[in-house]
Amino acid sequence: MTVLESIQKSTEFLQKKGIDSPRLHAELLLAHVLRLPRMKLYLAFERVLTAPETDALRESVRRRALREPLQHIVGTTSFCGFEISVNRHTLVPRPETELLAEAGWTFLAQTSSPSALDFGTGTGCIAIALASKCPAARVAALDVSPDALLVAQANAERHCVADRIQFVPGSGLEALPPDVGPFDLIISNPPYIPSSEIETLEPEVRDFDPRLALDGGTDGLDFYRRLANEAGALLKPQGKLMVEFGDGQCDAIHNICSAQKWIVDEIREDYTRRQRILIARRE
Repeated sequence: MTVLESIQKSTEFLQKKGIDSPRLHAELLLAHVLRLPRMKLYLAFERVLTAPETDALRESVRRRALREPLQHIVGTTSFCGFEISVNRHTLVPRPETELLAEAGWTFLAQTSSPSALDFGTGTGCIAIALASKCPAARVAALDVSPDALLVAQANAERHCVADRIQFVPGSGLEALPPDVGPFDLIISNPPYIPSSEIETLEPEVRDFDPRLALDGGTDGLDFYRRLANEAGALLKPQGKLMVEFGDGQCDAIHNICSAQKWIVDEIREDYTRRQRILIARRE
């Protein structure tokens, strides 16, 4: 079977299984199996796959047809230009979270001796982006999952910023050592899915992303209440709180922050023009 034939057959199979963008996914899976950049497949349409390559592709396509995320199958995803390892212990970073990270490093770049806390670091993608884009920054990365922290540490080492990121296990800000902080920036993409809605999510999310990274409590707002209540004590004067949130949650989070004496400076939209990021400071 040639490269072109394998792409065509994989595309047909994935399309029958209801996978969005089946041709793209077929090409990405084959590129991963052949260890080639995807675009180089177009220069190798007549190449005949070996038996091991054919078997590996079939297994990858089978897994994708069962709705396992593409990122889990290939083991990585791209975030702000960084290759980030992912697995079932971590949330797959979303494109809109890149906008949150960019807002963070842009703010830190204007600050002398900047410091930041990434609350719920997961893969470490935000912390790595901050440390890489703002080399003067010292970053703390907090997560409740020891398995996620292992992934985050490996990602930081890959991008040569592990020496400037302190990884801290814990479920809340009280887990931070007393000598860590205060911070110029506290940034977070916390769990924000209401508990009752998790079973309605796409299988790629519901069945493969860790529930700890999804479940925001009864109304999805538990972690915003915690941050609004606790983060102010850990911020330097003129420091900022930046959080990502879900569809339709903007007004409720704005009210939560206002009730805790935060001034909301800005609400930013994502690529689809939905309200997605809140930026606030203390009164």
